[in-house]
Amino acid sequence: EKTYNMLCEIQLFGNFITTYLALNMLAFASLMTMSSILFYKYYALPTYETWVYKSNPVYPPPSKIREEILTMLRGMLAATLMPSLTLFLASRGYSKAYCGMVTEDYGITYLLGSFLFTWLINDFAEFYWHYLGHKYDVLWSEHKSHHRFFNPTPFAVIADEYKDQIVRASPLFIIPLIMPVNIDMLFFQFAIFFYAYGVYLHWGFELEYPDAHHPLLNTAYQHYLHHAKSSFRRIYHTGFMIKLWDNIFGSVYEGDCLCSKCSRERGERTKEHYDKIVKPDYSVLLDYNYWINGEKHD
Repeated sequence: EKTYNMLCEIQLFGNFITTYLALNMLAFASLMTMSSILFYKYYALPTYETWVYKSNPVYPPPSKIREEILTMLRGMLAATLMPSLTLFLASRGYSKAYCGMVTEDYGITYLLGSFLFTWLINDFAEFYWHYLGHKYDVLWSEHKSHHRFFNPTPFAVIADEYKDQIVRASPLFIIPLIMPVNIDMLFFQFAIFFYAYGVYLHWGFELEYPDAHHPLLNTAYQHYLHHAKSSFRRIYHTGFMIKLWDNIFGSVYEGDCLCSKCSRERGERTKEHYDKIVKPDYSVLLDYNYWINGEKHD
């Protein structure tokens, strides 16, 4: 007898369309909640104490936030296609995905081992697809729209064009076709290690630890630097969580460090500097007319 848990049960109560709609509702709620909490605290309520940790000292205008959110939502509609298809096929026995954390065939050791294996594979795949997106013209033409957010906020997390997002989410579809994998584990891995960590990478602010000089992990600074410095065939920091891939492929920025920590040490983050920074009024984002008319409403 099969046991269905958590995400597996979504498919049991409908079809592919209802599964797709349910996953979009979950994705919308999680992405908007994570991004909005960070945005409200660090952008809508700016303080000198938080500003000194901002990678780019300038706050983006409301028009860019509107553009980020709209693009993120389009990306979400594309990103949920692959997991919806995975659940659809799994419920009909057309993949090697399984439900239930521990089964007769796959115990906790296999679960943990498959988690580590798929995480490393997915982190490299994320890096390499991103790397190729800056190397080849046909891929750059699709990816370059993401780089219009050169001073990103948490809402830029999946603010990509639909083809880019489909490829990025494709491991959720491909992996269960080629190896037994727990669906809840794989989806949880993407939700936390890729989407939630992606919100952090696009946060625009840096932590005391891990800071920009961490030897193993890409931080929000590396990803800000990628947005600000990378372009077609000028490739810096396309890695997601692990720094190793950029080190191997030579896609590490070698210029002067622009992180907030080094900026503070150079005396570039004083109260006098902060007072000169424009603090946009983001309350316009709460006006539905602004979402309809954009800058024409300003």
